[in-house]
Amino acid sequence: MTTARTPASRNLLDPGFELTLRPMRYPAFYERYRDAIRNTWTVEEVDLHSDVADLAKLSPGEQHLIGRLVAFFATGDSIVANNLVLTLYKHINSPEARLYLSRQLFEEAVHVQFYLTLLDTYLPDPDERAAAFDAVENIDSIREKARFCFKWMAAFEGGEGVKPIERLESRADRRRFLLNLICFAACIEGLFFYGAFAYVYWFRSRGLLHGLATGTNWVFRDESMHMSFAFDVVDTVRQEEPELFDDELRRQIEEMLEEAVEAELLFARDLCGEGLPGMNTESMREYLRCVADQRLVRLGFPARYGARNPFSFMELQNVQELTNFFERRASAYQVAVEGSVSFDDDF
Repeated sequence: MTTARTPASRNLLDPGFELTLRPMRYPAFYERYRDAIRNTWTVEEVDLHSDVADLAKLSPGEQHLIGRLVAFFATGDSIVANNLVLTLYKHINSPEARLYLSRQLFEEAVHVQFYLTLLDTYLPDPDERAAAFDAVENIDSIREKARFCFKWMAAFEGGEGVKPIERLESRADRRRFLLNLICFAACIEGLFFYGAFAYVYWFRSRGLLHGLATGTNWVFRDESMHMSFAFDVVDTVRQEEPELFDDELRRQIEEMLEEAVEAELLFARDLCGEGLPGMNTESMREYLRCVADQRLVRLGFPARYGARNPFSFMELQNVQELTNFFERRASAYQVAVEGSVSFDDDF
């Protein structure tokens, strides 16, 4: 990412709370904010009525998968939103970046509302809904994913015997912040949610749960932008403080991604059981390793697994989502999209 900065400019992770937008130090972050504004959608535009009939057609194994999936959705974006407020907004010292983060927080709130509506529709029984909202406590595979998040992200703000960091004064502080940011982008938004989206598009490839797929299209688009912004922040820090990106940081990132793949694979075993037609634990393992390789390469490190995407319906996702975006009636999005569209994103 190219940034416009003077030699006397502060670095992105320097302590403080920069307020001045002019002269603009990081105009690319401001453009990401503007792009996000053009991508506005509301939960009320998602029609879940046809999904109710589809749910009745599912096998017991498929119904179990959907129940676990929506239980994860119920808490996943709340973890993301908390980290945005408690860590990223606090320590990324750029008013342009904070504009984008404030917009991202709004989008996470829309996602939480979508998943709330999803649970209310899919789980009409109050006891089932209550159990789904308490999934971190009562579903082992989801609790393990939450434990992973708290290990790599919450420790930055305290916990597990670690003192909270109020200012990024030292190299060690900044490295811990980078691990938080990379976990947030590469593992949670870039792996956990991408794994969840694969289940949704597996159903869609079979002509099922179109309402869920429609809402997920828009969440997918948002999450892809969130991840790209976070990686731009990492790129900027690498340019300004290359000494932070040493072999030890690389080792920690590889360890983090390995743990993320294993946590998501435990979730896959829970969802898939002995296997479903076109979806099983081994295929999901290959897919998760493929996605992990993409994240490592984007971060400037070698691929670790050499895996390939086994799901053809995910390879087509970018084109399908963008086609839906331009073909929907004008009211489907509040602001028209302008500019060019890229078809080379990794999924």
